[in-house]
Amino acid sequence: MKDKKLHPVMLVGTGSDVGKSVLATALCRIFLQEGYTPAPFKAQNMALNSYATPDGLEIGRAQAVQAEAAKLPCSTDMNPLLLKPNSEHTTQVVLNGKPIGNRSAYEYFRKEGREELRTAVNEAFDRLAAQHNPIVMEGAGSVSEINLRDSDLVNMPMARHAGADVILVADIDRGGVFASCYGSVMLQTPEDRKRIKGIIINKFRGDIRLFEEGKRLIEEICGVPVLGIVPMFKDIVIEEEDSVELERKMHSLSDSKVNIAVVLLRHISNFTDFNVLERDERVNLFYTNNTADIEKADIIILPGTKATIDDLYELRRNGVAQAVIRAHRNGRMVIGICGGYQMLGQMVLDPHAVEGSVPQLPGLGLLDLSTEMLPEKVTRQTEFLFEGAPCKGYEIHQGRTTYCEGTDKAGAEAGTIVMGSNCIGTYMHGILDNPPVIEHILKPFARKNDDGVRMSIGEFKDRQYDLLADHVRKYVDIEKLINIMQS
Repeated sequence: MKDKKLHPVMLVGTGSDVGKSVLATALCRIFLQEGYTPAPFKAQNMALNSYATPDGLEIGRAQAVQAEAAKLPCSTDMNPLLLKPNSEHTTQVVLNGKPIGNRSAYEYFRKEGREELRTAVNEAFDRLAAQHNPIVMEGAGSVSEINLRDSDLVNMPMARHAGADVILVADIDRGGVFASCYGSVMLQTPEDRKRIKGIIINKFRGDIRLFEEGKRLIEEICGVPVLGIVPMFKDIVIEEEDSVELERKMHSLSDSKVNIAVVLLRHISNFTDFNVLERDERVNLFYTNNTADIEKADIIILPGTKATIDDLYELRRNGVAQAVIRAHRNGRMVIGICGGYQMLGQMVLDPHAVEGSVPQLPGLGLLDLSTEMLPEKVTRQTEFLFEGAPCKGYEIHQGRTTYCEGTDKAGAEAGTIVMGSNCIGTYMHGILDNPPVIEHILKPFARKNDDGVRMSIGEFKDRQYDLLADHVRKYVDIEKLINIMQS
């Protein structure tokens, strides 16, 4: 273990989706390989992909992935403030792992009450920094939103509190890299500008040697060294933070594989549930709202959602609900996870207006269950048996699901997994990371024999973090970065 104390390092972006999260994941693994004890930190994250910590609290999925790369159990100190959009106008605010209410963007970003949140995120950082070296910090969105400077909790004010060296990440693939780098540096206050110690150009395509002059020009106009130019990669699998990447996964049916259609909900959450299935060579998994493709698919999955009733209403309006029911009637398997599980029942009730003004809505009627939305959120990690094999997952949901009147279990709360005729419902995120579950759902539809030995999900992920670290080491001057963090 390295005793030399490093400054925290913060990755900020010229804009959203420039690759900060993946680079932070890489640095967590690299610093671990170098003998340090790194930990990830993002003061405020906005995402519908979340994760339950070992003590049953909620954080952004990206920080859970980064913790995994650092070989640490995740904690709320790594992401003390999580924003989960309910609609275009309101967001659920999760502080230190627990929801504290819904707020509009105006309410959230106004100056009044910000110091309470600032104190909370600063205290979380301080606790983490007392135990780990270095802290790999991540900003949010663009570092140049000067209209939000006074209320910002996650970018340069957080870097000032942490005493962090700041690295600017720019996405060259979207164009305008010179202007975005120069503007991002020059729009900072003189004090904050001094904190920016390096630039990483990300998502490069082509021969890097052709950008040598571009690198020199960026260093000249920005007065900051370019620490690396990182090419795009396609053969390394790291979980995505948001749904931007789903647009690339809306492909067509296959004649030779098991077709799995994930219904593309407007408020889809925790789509990382399907990463393992996507990599299974027997599977063609795609996201769709096309009713014809849904009816032809072998397996249909209703995924998690931040707004069950709103998405259920939309599925009834656009004909997808009827297509799922017809497909099930014709022998297709239907799987519902979390909010999708709630939709499979007879009724979804919201007497406490947890989700909005609609008090109830009929479900798809594939399971004899009824769900009542409750103000309290359930967040926990769970271990369970599936066909006698030990499995694990995690729950993040609002609602209690019980068996309907007229069944032999009327009024009783449904278990971890409910199995019906060609139908499975569960609150368990990560259930499809368990090989026994995957083998169960693929067995009736498998079109080819496959006796290959597969890595466990843990082994596979660990290998991907090492590959990512190798990729970033090849193109980023890690020695220079560490010198910056020591000086």
